[in-house]
Amino acid sequence: MPVSLLWAVDVYGRVYSLSTAGQQWEQCRDAQMEFKRVTAAQQCCWGIACDNNIYLNVHASDLPVRYQEETYENQRWNPVDGFSERLLPSDRWQWSDVTGLQHQPLDSFQLPSSSWEWEGDWYVDENFEGEPTEKGGWSYAIDFPATYTKDKKWNSCVRRRRWLRYRRYKAMDTWAKIPSQQTTLPDPFSDISCGGWEISEEPRGRLSLWAVSLQGKVWFRDGIYHHNPEGSLWEEVFLPGEVIQISCGPGDLVWAVLWEGQLIVREGISRDCPKGSSWAVVESPSPDVGAIHVAVGINVVWAVTKDNKVWFRRGVNSHNPCGSGWIGMVGEMITINVGLNDQVWAINCEDRAVYFRQGVTSSELSGKTWKAITVPRDGDRSHSSFSFLSTLDSAGCYFCGEVRAQSVVSDAESDTEKGSADGESIPGEGEVKAPCAGSALSPSQSGGPLDPQWSNVDLEEAQQAQTVAVQDTADTCSLSSVATYTLAMEDPYGADEHPLWAWVSGGGCSVDSHSQLNWFNFSMNTLVSSVQSMSLSVSPAQTAAWRRQIFEQLSERTKREMDNFRHYEQAVEQSVWVKKGTMQWWRDWKPHKWIDVHFALEQFSGPDGNKDGILFIYYNYYEEKKYLHAFINEVTILVPVLNDSKHTFAIYTPERTKQRWPIRLAAATELEMHDWLALLSVSCCDSRGIHGPPSKQAIWSITCKGDIFISEPSPGLEAMPYPTPCDQMFWRQVGGHLRVVECNSVGIVWGIGYDHTAWVHTGGYGGGFFQGLASSTDNIYTQTDVKSVYIYENQRWNPVTGYTNRYCTLLRLEFTKRVVSDWAIDYSVSGGTDREGWQFAADFPASYHGYKTMKDFVRRRRWARKCKLTTTGPWQEIPPIPLSDVTILPCTAQSSVDVIPVWAISNKGDVLCRLGVTALTPAGSSWLHVGTDQPFKSISIGAASQVWAIARDGSAFYRGSVSARSPAGDCWYHIPSPAKQKLKQVSVGRTSVYTVDENGNLWYRQGVTPSYPQGSSWEHISNNVRKVSVGPLDQVWIIADKVQGSHSLSCGTVCHRLGVQPVEPKGQSWDYGIGGGWDHITVRGNSVEPPRLRLPSLTDPSSRSPVPVRNTEVNGVGN
Repeated sequence: MPVSLLWAVDVYGRVYSLSTAGQQWEQCRDAQMEFKRVTAAQQCCWGIACDNNIYLNVHASDLPVRYQEETYENQRWNPVDGFSERLLPSDRWQWSDVTGLQHQPLDSFQLPSSSWEWEGDWYVDENFEGEPTEKGGWSYAIDFPATYTKDKKWNSCVRRRRWLRYRRYKAMDTWAKIPSQQTTLPDPFSDISCGGWEISEEPRGRLSLWAVSLQGKVWFRDGIYHHNPEGSLWEEVFLPGEVIQISCGPGDLVWAVLWEGQLIVREGISRDCPKGSSWAVVESPSPDVGAIHVAVGINVVWAVTKDNKVWFRRGVNSHNPCGSGWIGMVGEMITINVGLNDQVWAINCEDRAVYFRQGVTSSELSGKTWKAITVPRDGDRSHSSFSFLSTLDSAGCYFCGEVRAQSVVSDAESDTEKGSADGESIPGEGEVKAPCAGSALSPSQSGGPLDPQWSNVDLEEAQQAQTVAVQDTADTCSLSSVATYTLAMEDPYGADEHPLWAWVSGGGCSVDSHSQLNWFNFSMNTLVSSVQSMSLSVSPAQTAAWRRQIFEQLSERTKREMDNFRHYEQAVEQSVWVKKGTMQWWRDWKPHKWIDVHFALEQFSGPDGNKDGILFIYYNYYEEKKYLHAFINEVTILVPVLNDSKHTFAIYTPERTKQRWPIRLAAATELEMHDWLALLSVSCCDSRGIHGPPSKQAIWSITCKGDIFISEPSPGLEAMPYPTPCDQMFWRQVGGHLRVVECNSVGIVWGIGYDHTAWVHTGGYGGGFFQGLASSTDNIYTQTDVKSVYIYENQRWNPVTGYTNRYCTLLRLEFTKRVVSDWAIDYSVSGGTDREGWQFAADFPASYHGYKTMKDFVRRRRWARKCKLTTTGPWQEIPPIPLSDVTILPCTAQSSVDVIPVWAISNKGDVLCRLGVTALTPAGSSWLHVGTDQPFKSISIGAASQVWAIARDGSAFYRGSVSARSPAGDCWYHIPSPAKQKLKQVSVGRTSVYTVDENGNLWYRQGVTPSYPQGSSWEHISNNVRKVSVGPLDQVWIIADKVQGSHSLSCGTVCHRLGVQPVEPKGQSWDYGIGGGWDHITVRGNSVEPPRLRLPSLTDPSSRSPVPVRNTEVNGVGN
């Protein structure tokens, strides 16, 4: 889970933040400023300062906040001057917006506040609908307004061009004052609350900010989103009474407290009306005691009354924002706050400490108990002092069991666990003593004089003092040490520095019931960590000496024990074992249906120790018992299959891969299916001798279900002229769930989930349903992924009832994950929607648009629902920027590149370059933003650092001057797309550039040379292509649709381009591999040069038989 912050204000007005991965409160910058209250979101924090102004703190990110200003220059043609600035009185302004109705000269654009700065000057946009324009960026039309084209025609009487300029928000990680609007507010604010980011995903980063003034009025800040974090203006909201406090949740919940102690709920909040329409009154939890504070989340409402009692509101959701009743909770608090995932924080009325509500889950929203956060502030650690009592004997004594050097740590840990269980803390002062070796006692224990606070005993003297313990181990001990320390610990906050908190905000703190937080029992944790980090007075030379001595002793023992048995023969275990079960099988003949079968796996070990096995499927055919079998060493893949009602998986062999008809089996439960998949996968790997993590040359692929598979390429996979058929490739599954994966031959592997979270491969294997020997014990982490599931609502218009869903059906997409949200209208559909989410067209199917015309007789709208999956795998998250595409430099097998270039595109279309990526640090260190004039959707970097990208409008771009010294390059070059085609994906190899357009056509870029890397033209290669991957040797692999099988067409099939060589980089034909149901593949890690067969000559008798010759080509040039 990514790191997030909990914000708080103490009674002195100082603002602190506590990281979910940290153990202390960090004071914010601008420490001289004092605040009354703060309210946080994940990307920013708002606050009311003591000067009664509102300030904003935007968290720093590798992705800058940029806003694009645009204006249009308009000209008309006349016979005398040609195109000029002289326009007709009825025309638009010379400088206007896109509609021509608003006058926008260049000098009219001003920065909104001092927190912004210009990135550069105005420049002309020379891109028009994905295609480059003529020099000058002009587009032409017959008249204003009309349809514009980039080509000038004989009747083009008007023209226009777009001017662009970017401004950047610079006040990051600091408190910036929100500029006052033209009309001064009547009185200062007393409370503030932000939320509403889950109401709609568009515009990006949209927030709702509510504020309460000293006179009890409520104000709403309009226009807050990612490109305008400060918002636009304040709007007053009508009230039924005077308000003292307000709370806004992540969704559409807004509650407020009236002066009389009643509560009011805002109704009518929606995407189009974020500030709502009306108020509903809710009585106080206690009739005699009014409420003073309220806090809301997604589906919860908490309140505090004037007697400091805490109350929980049951039955609250988006359909019933008022809830159904109050429940009294344990604890007395002065303020309470609800954060992400409905987690709760509060400030106790007695000790003014921040408390966290433990046990809050989706099924138990009220939680279980309060627990105090006891971490110190960043200036309080100097008040803690530690000293220790410890005894350390030699390494030989350690192995003989005389002394455990870790005894201090283990005792401290046991005390910690005991104290934590009893709910008690370690006293202010105490003494921790470690057991001494043998019968040796410290002077303080034997009644001698008191020890100094820190004393060391010489090694020789210590050895003489412990003759009793050392004599028995004199042959193994040569070093000895005794050290004595005293432990004294004070209150971590000092005598009178316990922090007194006044306000807390968890709106930007992402935790859940499974989060591992280091916020509690700080004093005990510090004790353990301090003991572990204590120096034990053993020099490196002494450590090397006893390590060498131990190694020699172990070697002698091994030789002594093994020599007596060398004359015995090697024992070879030959065994056979069978696992049986009942399943259902999708039978091969018509009519196809599920039938009950008995399933058995027979595995045996041969005399050479190799393992193999056979699969048996026993079924009845017209009351006759028959069976179907498959050899384990012929199985090429075991893959889970999407099915609405059954837990199914498929078994492929080379022959069934050619037929596109695998063996399909269904288990009774998901657990049973996973058990069989794990067992069969281990058996297949054993028969082929494949174990451990993926190699650096592995080929990675992903199914449409999100499952990850790898294949170890054989040396002859790219051999000429007889490559290994790709239907014989063996694929094994890796734990995790991804949408995109990319790799290179150095072993760096990145992945992107359906929720756009970036992940890096840790070098492990297994995870998921793989357990035991099938999975590595370390480098396996929890992985979550969120996927949206869609339903289309279709309607047709008729003269009687208008639009109705009669004669229309719902198109439903399957989902197999835990549902985490309700159905909601999706407005982010390509082509746009109207205010209700509808798209219109003339008929089904057709091109849809977001507005109604006279010719539109059908309409549709898309409903979305989010589903969450939690699994495990060898993947670590790379926060915080969500990504949509990633590419890694494809290196050769002998590459000596230290820092690996990694480029990516954020989910909003920003281009990023990752810095600090090496084989030892595959996650890198930070992002470098690369400026673009429009959002991008695909990117790829070639072997010579040539970077190609595809914009969202389908146009292609090349990044110039990318090198190790200039990892981000200098500028973008617009590459014309194929005629009347919009590109969607690009992949660059050593010298080849391939792209796929939105119609599934595969294109090859001709004329790409080191001196002219942009190439000259596009050549069509194939159709029905979904994805393409070009490797470091220019090998070409694709995911193809509509591949013919024995029964039907197969979509999502892995295909390999044959005949690719330097003299013919486009290849000759396709070899079909595993499929369908595949969605992504990458071969950018396979950089091993294939062997090449020398064909026999008819005249040379010495070359009658083909001899494999190692390819010695370099950069595509042969001998």
